[in-house]
Amino acid sequence: MADEPAENISGGPGGGSEATFDPSEADSRTEAVIDRLGERYWQKTYGGQDAFECLVRTILSQNTSDKASQPAHESLMERYSDGDLVEALAEAHQDELVETISSAGLYNRKSEVIIAAAEEIREEFGSEAEFDAFVRDGEPEVVRDRLLEIHGVGPKTADCVLLFSGGRGGVFPVDTHVHRIYRRMGIAPPDADHEEVREILEAQVPAEKCGFGHTVSIQFGREYCSARKPACLDGPEACPMYDLCDRVGVDEVSETAVDPAEAD
Repeated sequence: MADEPAENISGGPGGGSEATFDPSEADSRTEAVIDRLGERYWQKTYGGQDAFECLVRTILSQNTSDKASQPAHESLMERYSDGDLVEALAEAHQDELVETISSAGLYNRKSEVIIAAAEEIREEFGSEAEFDAFVRDGEPEVVRDRLLEIHGVGPKTADCVLLFSGGRGGVFPVDTHVHRIYRRMGIAPPDADHEEVREILEAQVPAEKCGFGHTVSIQFGREYCSARKPACLDGPEACPMYDLCDRVGVDEVSETAVDPAEAD
């Protein structure tokens, strides 16, 4: 089993705790996929990360690579984390924050979203600690709905906060990798949107496996199941999930791949 990277998974912190799950036969093809990926990569439980920092980090990761967002996160924390991070960012000057997170891309928009989120959270919760308690202890659907009310926070960002900070079982964030993989496999319909994929995965994957299911799926997408050149184009032996995959949108004869929604 591979070691999980300490960082760079889904814009959220890695380094979860090792977890052992009772061995049993998978109840669905979806669970079989997660089990095999977990055996290949890692089986971890998550939670315990600071909720507001996790929110900021995930916003920085939006529409950019980990290589770009990670330095931005480090620079932001170095500049603003001496004290209450919510307070510091609510009072931050946007031009200063833009300079700090410039490596993340879309820095004007992201700086605006981060400052506005900090102001909103300070007004409602008062402090970083109180917001953290809300995320960890509140009803998951209530927390998710409240996170989605924050401008610039979409379903994937909200779910990452619930997973990496709240440690909520049954939460399966859907990023571009997850969205592509499970439609390509035929587990979700080819034209399913991110929310439809999430609902399918959370219904078919046991709650205790959703967290590592999310992170190992991303790793699989990076290593094997890329958008344009999935490993299966090199033959069945090139992909460890070949026998569990319908390869929707993949033409092994012409050696091309398209988004599943564009497949004939």
